[in-house]
Amino acid sequence: MKLFHCGRCASLLYFENSCCTSCGASVGFAPDVMELLAIDPKGDGCWVDVANGIQYRLCDNYRSQGACNWLVPFADSHGFCVACRLNRTIPDLSVARNHDLWVRLEREKRRLVYSLLRLGLPCEPRQENQNGLAFDFLADQPALFDERAKVITGHSHGVITLNIAEADPVERERMRSQMAEPYRTVLGHFRHESGHYYWDLLVRPGLWLGTVRDVFGDDAKDYRQALDQHYQYGPPANWQSSYISAYASSHPWEDWAETWAHYLHMVDTLETAWQFGVRVNPRREPGMNGGPELAFDPYKAHDFDGLIRHWLPLTLALNSLNRSMGHEYAYPFVLADPVVEKLRLVHRIVNAG
Repeated sequence: MKLFHCGRCASLLYFENSCCTSCGASVGFAPDVMELLAIDPKGDGCWVDVANGIQYRLCDNYRSQGACNWLVPFADSHGFCVACRLNRTIPDLSVARNHDLWVRLEREKRRLVYSLLRLGLPCEPRQENQNGLAFDFLADQPALFDERAKVITGHSHGVITLNIAEADPVERERMRSQMAEPYRTVLGHFRHESGHYYWDLLVRPGLWLGTVRDVFGDDAKDYRQALDQHYQYGPPANWQSSYISAYASSHPWEDWAETWAHYLHMVDTLETAWQFGVRVNPRREPGMNGGPELAFDPYKAHDFDGLIRHWLPLTLALNSLNRSMGHEYAYPFVLADPVVEKLRLVHRIVNAG
């Protein structure tokens, strides 16, 4: 994630800010320039970037729901921003807590969309393109003992469904423990499910399918049977030697989606470190060479080996800092050589366009 500064007072801003906490300026993210802009109202729904005078409107979910902080070019006829136009279904906002849970989901979804835009990946709304992307944010129905009333997070034919309960930290922690997942986040769900979408968009119909099968395995194996076996018997004992997660071992589609999500974790975290000027050069014994430094924009880096060289010492530092604060590891993963090769292939496909 880039660092953003207020166009009026130059104070540092968070990606989620809708106003500058230093000078009080209204701010909004403009995806056309990938910047968080300080804006002034000019009447009739028009807002002007204080730095260069470009005109925008507030996304309808910004203006009426406080659920977004993105902007729409004033000449654009759409009421919603490019991220909110991906929504097909939102929760019933008349139900208590649904609004708060939805806002949390939207906050993480915008981080996904930011990464997709930075990578130059196609990200069109399904309502405007039959091969586009859509999101359904749904809540479990009140039938307590009917499993059919529960919403299953997943992807199908370009539609990503997310159970809004995932935005509840208590419920998410319960599921994390129940599913034995050391790393379970809302953003992780978005990135994982987007991997299934981009498999259908970039891999299945194109020239990459054979290469992907060589690396990830034959996706023609029965998917439902593979998942049933995974949930009944668990992952193979040595799954860490070939997969990024236990769930990745269940089927090549899940291996791809887990690896895809991990690649997005990597580039976004590396960009944040780069923007903050983080340098990782651990103290070593006399005569040993120093470690690499973070000195590049990972979204523009075509050298995958360089990306890995920067990633590994950064995760060591993250884990060490977390443990010093008494927390669990921030990065509970081990990148075995086969996993690195899978990440390398994802990198190739992402950068092929």
